Amino acid sequence: MPEETQKTREFTPAEIGALAHLYRGEVYRSTIWRTRLDTTTNWSVVSLGAALSISFSSAEASALPLLLVGLLISTLMMLEARRYRYFNVWRARARYLEVHFYAPMLQDGDLHTEENWQQVLAEDYWRPDYHVSLLTAMGRRIRRNYLWILFVQMVAYIGKLVIHPVSAGSVREVIDRADTGPIPGELIIGVGIAYLAAFLYIAHITGSRDATRTAQRNRGRSLG
Repeated sequence: MPEETQKTREFTPAEIGALAHLYRGEVYRSTIWRTRLDTTTNWSVVSLGAALSISFSSAEASALPLLLVGLLISTLMMLEARRYRYFNVWRARARYLEVHFYAPMLQDGDLHTEENWQQVLAEDYWRPDYHVSLLTAMGRRIRRNYLWILFVQMVAYIGKLVIHPVSAGSVREVIDRADTGPIPGELIIGVGIAYLAAFLYIAHITGSRDATRTAQRNRGRSLG
């Protein structure tokens, strides 16, 4: 490799000040988008709480709200995954500056940065793009929040079928109570199991991919 590419760029005081302001801006934007992530999660929790209140308000109340809220939760999860892709852009840039600009100064007491890190960051500003796929974003949000929300939803639905209007005496009775209009209970429960299994599968495969990428790449050498 030619010697020119081995040299580390030395920043002027003015450039260091500009980078400091850039870092503050990236942290601010990532904080704003992190707040937006919390908003969709809160909507999911509140929606599930409302469905629980309606379905368990009386022994004769329908379990249908607990099914319908699943559609709302999955929609909110998709919106949150999209927001996470935006959030990850600003978070990754801020983290990249921390690893390659601030950490070397704190550790060595001097401005000693890794080779070509500025080029990676510059390319991201020239041609901004998502750092993670929608599927990866979905998997991360499922593992962090939505798996637990969906678990509560399913337990509440099964619990409603078991205890209302009176305690069920057999599995067959529970399945019969799941009948919704012309749709048999077997189909309703089967779709519910497939619904939860799909979210589990997405969480598993994306988690494995994230773990593999983390193990293969060196600390802080890529965005995403």
